Amino acid sequence: MTTSIAERARELSDSRLPYVHATVVRAQEPTSAQAGDDALILADGSIEGFVGGVCAESSVRAAALDTLRDGHSLLLRVLPGGAGEFPESPGALVVTNPCHSGGALEIFLRPMLPKPLIGVAATTPIGSAVAELAEFLDYEVTAGGGYRGASAVVVAGMGRDEEPAIRAALDAGVPFVALIASRTRGAEVLDGMGLSAAERALVRTHPGLDIGARTPKEIALAVLAEIVRAVRKDSLRPSPEPVLLPLLEAPRQAVDPVCGMTVLIGPETPHARVDGQDYWFCCTGCLERYT
Repeated sequence: MTTSIAERARELSDSRLPYVHATVVRAQEPTSAQAGDDALILADGSIEGFVGGVCAESSVRAAALDTLRDGHSLLLRVLPGGAGEFPESPGALVVTNPCHSGGALEIFLRPMLPKPLIGVAATTPIGSAVAELAEFLDYEVTAGGGYRGASAVVVAGMGRDEEPAIRAALDAGVPFVALIASRTRGAEVLDGMGLSAAERALVRTHPGLDIGARTPKEIALAVLAEIVRAVRKDSLRPSPEPVLLPLLEAPRQAVDPVCGMTVLIGPETPHARVDGQDYWFCCTGCLERYT
């Protein structure tokens, strides 16, 4: 990764912004890209860096946004029009480059999504143990509110400030709220909050897998094991952070009427309206040739 791209990647990660790191792993002349060229593709489809000319960029942009939605890495093979068959394999996608310049590329696309976010309410021994273990598991930890986008919030006040913490988590759309309390005391807390049936179903009292946990660290292990199981096996998903909302909708696409390339429709996509019909183009060259 080049220095400037690496610095930008760190900046995006620190801001919890999703992106795709694209690296050219093989290039065949006369393509303009070379092995080792790399770029970042952001959630809005913008590309920072270089992995090929405008024709390759369109294919890279479309494939990269797909990887952001499913979270899986992808090897993208961009072949010139009329090239022979290139067998697909798991984790690989073959597309045709209709540009006249020719050349073939293999580009590795690695989606970089924000780390799962765990909220911890209270600084009790159990709360501290949960925060420490969650960081070890490579989760990001937030405390004292700001739960938007969290996969789970652990309320470990042990009788202090539990109701406000639960309310804040539910208002933030957190799908898993773990209240560290016995089932009896937990029920009393929830009974006094006037929760709807749907809200109450999101709060686990006496949470955690049954491993016979007794110490704060063992309780933290049990609770996080249940959270990990919910994330990995039950597809637990938080309400999306605003920056992730565009990823939930497939981008609009159109076929360039000149070169036949599939392009993403965005504010900067070359566009023309002819006889009441909208057309989008891969580049201004195709637009000029058509009009």
